[in-house]
Amino acid sequence: MKAWKISLAALLTALLAVGIFFGVKACFPVPYRDAVKESGLEPSLVYAVMKAESGFDEDAVSRSGAVGLMQLRPATARFICELTGVAFFEDKLTEGEYNLRLGCLYLKYLLQKFPVRETALAAYNAGEGTVGDWLTDPSCSKDGLTLTRIPYPETRGYLKKIKNFRKIYEFFY
Repeated sequence: MKAWKISLAALLTALLAVGIFFGVKACFPVPYRDAVKESGLEPSLVYAVMKAESGFDEDAVSRSGAVGLMQLRPATARFICELTGVAFFEDKLTEGEYNLRLGCLYLKYLLQKFPVRETALAAYNAGEGTVGDWLTDPSCSKDGLTLTRIPYPETRGYLKKIKNFRKIYEFFY
C-alpha cells in the first residue's frame, strides 16, 4: 500500500511538471520560425520583443499608433524600408511576416547604432531620439553608450520583461 502511494505521488508530480512545462510553452509560442531565423538575430531576442510588444497579436495597435507583432509606427516602418530598400506597404503592417521582417530590420539598425543591447532595446521602446538624449545626459549615462538610469518607468519595465522573456525562451527552446 505504501509503495502504491509513493508511486501515485510521483505520477501526480510528474503530470504536474509536464502540465506546467506545456502551459509555459503555450504562453511562449514560436511563430514564424523561418522568418525569425532569416533575420539573423537571436531568436530568443526576437520572440521576447514580440511577446513584450504585442503578445503575438498581429492586429495590436498601441495608443501611439504602433501596429502589429513588432509594434511599428508607420513612420518608423517607412524609415526602415527607405534605409534598407524594402518596399513599404502601410496596409501590410498588420500582416505578421511583413511586420516581423520590418521589426527585425529596425532592431538590427538599433543594435548597430547603439552597440549595448539594453540601450538598443530601450531605443526600440522609447525611441532612438529619446535614448540619444539620455546618452548625452550625465545623470543617465557615464560613457555615452550604456544607460545607468532610464527616466521612463515604462522603458525600465519593458527592459525587465525582455530580459525575463529571453530567459524563458532560451530555457524552453
